[in-house]
Amino acid sequence: MKAFQYKARGPDGKPLEGELEASSRGEAAEQLMGRGWTPITIRESAEDSAATEKPASINLFSPKPDLVDLILFSRQMYTLIKAGVPIIRAIRGLGETQRKPIIRDALGEVAGDLESGRDLASALARHPKIFSPLFISLVRVGEQTGGLDQAFLQLTHYLELDKEIRDRIKAAMRYPSFVAIAIVAAIVILNIFVIPTFAGVFSGFKTELPLMTKVLIGTSNFFLTYWPYMLAGSAGLVFGIRHYVQSDAGAAAWDKYKLRIPIVGDIVHRATLGRFARAFSMTLRAGVPIAQALGVVAQAVDNRYIAGFVMDMRSGIERGDSLTRTAAATGMFTPLVMQMLNVGEESGAVDELLEEVAVFYEREVEYDLKGLSSAIEPILTAVIGVIVLLLAMGIFLPLWDLDTAALGKK
Repeated sequence: MKAFQYKARGPDGKPLEGELEASSRGEAAEQLMGRGWTPITIRESAEDSAATEKPASINLFSPKPDLVDLILFSRQMYTLIKAGVPIIRAIRGLGETQRKPIIRDALGEVAGDLESGRDLASALARHPKIFSPLFISLVRVGEQTGGLDQAFLQLTHYLELDKEIRDRIKAAMRYPSFVAIAIVAAIVILNIFVIPTFAGVFSGFKTELPLMTKVLIGTSNFFLTYWPYMLAGSAGLVFGIRHYVQSDAGAAAWDKYKLRIPIVGDIVHRATLGRFARAFSMTLRAGVPIAQALGVVAQAVDNRYIAGFVMDMRSGIERGDSLTRTAAATGMFTPLVMQMLNVGEESGAVDELLEEVAVFYEREVEYDLKGLSSAIEPILTAVIGVIVLLLAMGIFLPLWDLDTAALGKK
């Protein structure tokens, strides 16, 4: 987000000046027009944008904020505002009760910004590592419409649903991840400790060892000889992948790949589309203009590949295309969803139909997550069976050959 200084005229023709937070001049103009003002000039603030988005003080060893913290903050803000507590007092009070330093410091800075004359949305926007664009946009709409308590209530419901879906995905992947880690650990232990012991026994055999045994011994020798290089290479690979994924191109490529992972990718895809539909419905219901709402939702879907399609939809809307036509051009949605979008656009109830789309995707994801472990377990069982078979063949075939030779001599 950047700071823009503006000059505009109000509905009564009165000149207005001020500063607001937006990602571009176009979005700043949309915000002014959303307030019923006519923009005259909009220019980026001379203040360094890095200072504008100055994050809260971060201690590397302090816990980082998560969805639970945002859920609690949103619900507490809803309760305090509804009870009539002044916003500055509410922010300071919540900041003093926070256990995580990063949130406590951020809320202290937000309260200071409010006292200096900033609006709440602009103050929150200076902490992008804690508050998402969707969070800030709904707060801004709540301030402009006088429904700030309802904005925080909507955010609470949205974040709770989002956390529930994320937790279900993590729970479904916990068992397969544990088994995969156990398999890798078992392979390492066998190659370093177990197979060398058998190799010492087999070296006394005056007979040709089976091919599988030679492969196991060769693999074990490779581990024992080159393990420092393998460890350094693995660390370098992990570091390189993380660095690449943190770049714009790498993040988009990784997000695209996640959607194509067998079995899991389709679930992640529908969960992302459900998040898109619910966030889009919520922003439209709050009164955010459709083009601006798409720009906000693109940053809320947590997938840069799909965010690119959402931005394409925004470009189509700005060119004058209908929502249904721009959505169909992306190829993201099923025919059923497209029909619901079409009906919603014709009836003027896009927000309600989008909420139905979100519920549809969330139910599908919930159903598939229940069967995810059952779908992955046979694959893991087959992998474990193959590993056990290879180890059995490599270790017991020489013993069986030796026993057969001994019986033959008798």
